[in-house]
Amino acid sequence: MPPMEDRDVRRERAQNLWTSFSRKFEPVSQATTLETVPDFQLSQIGGLASAKDEIQTYACAATDPDVYARWGTYPPSGLLLIGARSVGKRLLARSLATLTESCFLDVTVPRLVLEVIHRGGKVGELVATWADVLEEMPATTVFFNELEFSQAEEIGARRPDLPVGPVMDFLLDLLDRTIALRNALVVGATSHPDTLRRAFAQPGRLERVVEVNPIFPDDIVAALRIHALAAEKLAGRPLFQDVDWSAVVQDFHHPAPGDWVHILHASLRRKARCEAAGEQATPVSTRDLRDEVARYKQAHSRLSIPRP
Repeated sequence: MPPMEDRDVRRERAQNLWTSFSRKFEPVSQATTLETVPDFQLSQIGGLASAKDEIQTYACAATDPDVYARWGTYPPSGLLLIGARSVGKRLLARSLATLTESCFLDVTVPRLVLEVIHRGGKVGELVATWADVLEEMPATTVFFNELEFSQAEEIGARRPDLPVGPVMDFLLDLLDRTIALRNALVVGATSHPDTLRRAFAQPGRLERVVEVNPIFPDDIVAALRIHALAAEKLAGRPLFQDVDWSAVVQDFHHPAPGDWVHILHASLRRKARCEAAGEQATPVSTRDLRDEVARYKQAHSRLSIPRP
């Protein structure tokens, strides 16, 4: 493991390189985020035991690359995480970066596609420079999020007007050049695996397909407990009564842990508002959480976009 000072210097250099690159290419600036020192542990994800195991296995490509050869095999060229929105795909990729002490580059593919289409030009230069810059950087986990760009909610979902052929050429070139780098771990993700072009999952690309499918209700309860403890740690005091998490979750058969975490924080924000108004704010109870679930269901039943 390199000394801390060396790592700090390399991470600062990585940030400078990426900032300079993104300033030159506006699509990159708008659609990517670089975290030079990610700090998110697998233990902070509730459930998802099988997907976590896949992440730990892939991490060996960076932490112990010779282990594959000792077993007569080789690491996958990349992972493809499939699962509904808000089930933890991005968190799994970020935890891979933490495990491998690599930078974490988050690429919002639908936004990148729109920016490239709208701004036009310099696509070939962008792709070539992308690879050159990543090659100069320290080890980096690159996360291509929502590869099924034409159906992503970020662009309004179901966009048949997009020039799919040229966009696919661009994305596959970008993906291939990233996978070819020796210092990059590559993870892709989609919420629409049924319509994802199979070119992404071919051998040599995102060849290891990993299903991210929370087990209801156990994984939801595990995630809520983790986030409740994290909130109490941040606040420095108890915030919850003896909550019956299973009873809360059974009120709403919704499989996305991310949305459940939003419900939990909505309850905490309601308590904060009460305290700010001078009202008595008791710790969050089972009833408080059930009431928040009811509000969530009522509000989202009026949206035209179906929830997962």
